[in-house]
Amino acid sequence: MNIAHANLNDPEVQALIALHQQAMLAGSPQGLSFALDLGGLETDTVTVWEARIDGRVAAIGAMKRLNGTHGEIKSMRTHPDYLRRGLGSALLETIIAHARTQDLRILSLETGSGPAFDPALALYRKRGFNNGAAFSDYTLTDFNQCLHMALN
Repeated sequence: MNIAHANLNDPEVQALIALHQQAMLAGSPQGLSFALDLGGLETDTVTVWEARIDGRVAAIGAMKRLNGTHGEIKSMRTHPDYLRRGLGSALLETIIAHARTQDLRILSLETGSGPAFDPALALYRKRGFNNGAAFSDYTLTDFNQCLHMALN
């Protein structure tokens, strides 16, 4: 596995971003999917990584810098052909390490609830993220939740 900054012009990266967006829209109540599309990822405040196996894009992950001390994990997705190989965990570690190099003090994320979200929630909680208050422009509902991790 090789993790590097993603080339957002790569058709494989774009296809995985589109797959992620489609899955989030299909699995979320109307108005409660906040997955960034390609245009949303192409900003100065967002860093996107790709994980490749044998030259193929196997997973993506992104971090949005909210301000000088706070970052948000965005758009984590493993391609269905590469599930259960530790890619999500490796990308999460890459994002956490990057956040620390940027002197961020807290890393947060917003995600949904239910069986489709359980694997991601288990990953985040295992790494030390805890449920907490809404942040940025999010509002907590019966479906969505926010998790946070202090960076030391």
